Amino acid sequence: MAQLDTMHPVLGRVIENIEKVMIGKRDVATLSLVALLSEGHVLLEDVPGVGKTMMVRALAKSVSADFKRIQFTPDLLPSDVTGISIYNPKELQFEFRPGPIMGNIVLADEINRTSPKTQAALLEGMEEASVTVDGVTRLLPRPFFVMATQNPIEYEGTYPLPEAQLDRFLLKMRMGYPSVQEELEVLNRAQRTRPINELEAVITIEELIELQEEVKLVYVEESLKKYIIEIVDRSRTHSSVYLGASPRGSIALMKASQAYALINGRDFVLPDDIQFLAPFVLPHRMILKSEAKFDGVTTESVVAKIIERTPVPVQRSLNR
Repeated sequence: MAQLDTMHPVLGRVIENIEKVMIGKRDVATLSLVALLSEGHVLLEDVPGVGKTMMVRALAKSVSADFKRIQFTPDLLPSDVTGISIYNPKELQFEFRPGPIMGNIVLADEINRTSPKTQAALLEGMEEASVTVDGVTRLLPRPFFVMATQNPIEYEGTYPLPEAQLDRFLLKMRMGYPSVQEELEVLNRAQRTRPINELEAVITIEELIELQEEVKLVYVEESLKKYIIEIVDRSRTHSSVYLGASPRGSIALMKASQAYALINGRDFVLPDDIQFLAPFVLPHRMILKSEAKFDGVTTESVVAKIIERTPVPVQRSLNR
């Protein structure tokens, strides 16, 4: 993880701002920013109370974004997410009442607690940046970013996310517990005030959109594109894997690498970027064989071995 003084000056300020609220979570803040800049989405899987919701709120405040929250429950309906058309007797016509998905940064809290039908209501928005209600397609505001959370411990009364839904997330990651010293700092700050309430924006939405466009211009050498493809292809042919990552996984890994390079103050991708991001981009897109699961193999360990065994290309020159 790069130091703040070597990062992109604007994006470094965003991460530094988030750290005013989130102690010791620079890696999570950086990965969240990678997804936002890549116009992708994040699945945060961890136990309650480690700051998942606070991370999303801090990110939204830092970039002047319109923040919306959807608390997923078993009785939540698709229309509660996308919005609904209501008849207005005065105007003698139906009026569209937008749902919480119509925001810049949307927190889908405890997404695995709702039915697959309601989970699917997010699919079109996450993939197409639009929602269709009563036959009318409406574009979502730009930027549009979903950060979903789920608790990996409680399984009773939950609905595991289907593969099609998991594949929509650019990254899947965990927050993790803070160290003793970090948790002490959390207590000291919480004793005096609530840091999130004092957090101010450091960039505007317009600047964020410009940075999203800048990410697309980050150079990816042809050999590195082949390197990405080889890593993803090995996820499909590995002896422990029943279903490997799709071409969407290759695209996700390339886009995430471009964003990570920009955050680190570069306009070109390095093999290190790809190696760092692959464990967050690929494992949730893979399904293991039953016997591999029985033997204690995980998709994370498979990806780690693939990275270790895939030859790293020698870049001819960083000057284009």
